[in-house]
Amino acid sequence: MTVEGPSVCRARSAQVRRSRDGSAIIGCQMVIQRLPTDPVALVAAVLDGDRRALARVLSIVERGDDEAREIGRLVFPRAGQAITLGITGAPGAGKSTLTSALIAHARSVGERPAVLAVDPSSPFSGGAILGDRVRMAEHAVDPEVFIRSMATRGHLGGLTLAVPEAIRVLDAAGYAWVIVETVGVGQVEVEIVGQADTTVVVVNPGWGDAVQANKAGLMEIADVFVINKADRDGVRQTRHDLKAMLQMGDARDWTPPIVEAVATEGRGAAELWDAIGDHVEHLRSTGELETRRRRRLRDELTSVVTERLRKRAIDLLDENDRAGLVARVQAGDVDPYTAADDLLGPLDA
Repeated sequence: MTVEGPSVCRARSAQVRRSRDGSAIIGCQMVIQRLPTDPVALVAAVLDGDRRALARVLSIVERGDDEAREIGRLVFPRAGQAITLGITGAPGAGKSTLTSALIAHARSVGERPAVLAVDPSSPFSGGAILGDRVRMAEHAVDPEVFIRSMATRGHLGGLTLAVPEAIRVLDAAGYAWVIVETVGVGQVEVEIVGQADTTVVVVNPGWGDAVQANKAGLMEIADVFVINKADRDGVRQTRHDLKAMLQMGDARDWTPPIVEAVATEGRGAAELWDAIGDHVEHLRSTGELETRRRRRLRDELTSVVTERLRKRAIDLLDENDRAGLVARVQAGDVDPYTAADDLLGPLDA
């Protein structure tokens, strides 16, 4: 039997286990250090490459409390280098499998990707399905890849604030590519994936997905289209439909390329990676990358202010409910607009 020596234990961040009398090495014993609770120390650990600290910080960001604000303040000046990639499409289009294939290709060319997978969650238990993580499990043991699921918990709105903050955390942690994948093509999900520098829209052969993409407004935000499951019938027609819809849209200085892929076999991942790279280069050469990022920061600031005002309005309603204001509206004694004027009087002063 081979006995692990001290050098092996050190490589695993473990302590040497010896026999009772200390005369023989019998193996390694993992030592799990307690993570700091202070935001400053946690962020320092993230910058030092501690993956457990990174997971903890992302949990705090997702929670969105005062501690999350402190994390955001500390991380903000250290971010801005990573390229963010949004991947969206109808459920069942194969987004997660395609993302997994893209990760594999990114690793083959020496890149360090991180993934934020927005998962649906149970409206009863709040637990996420975590299907995205399951389909990307092959990358879980790669120390240069980080995959995080963010549960919707029945309310996507909060994620519109958490996602850009989480992107900055992963950026500061040294991941050159941050991939944001959403569960579907709802309006809020489109807003979430819109946090990216480059947006990839995944469709399958057949009219349905192309029409759905058009209805959801994805034609306007798509920088690259992928026809996944391209080993099925209908690829040529889907490509024709996408081109026709693009021609009917407003003129753009970038024409989204259409990439065919069979993600389950890894086919098309290299072509997709090249198409993404071409778009990023286009953004940089035209100055659009900086323009997009400035616009996103403005929109994020608007969202933060809107959310705080929304919470303040709820608090005001709760406070004034005791005075019967809500009851007066419900009884028809006062209209909602007049009641709102009374309610917001202190804020307008």
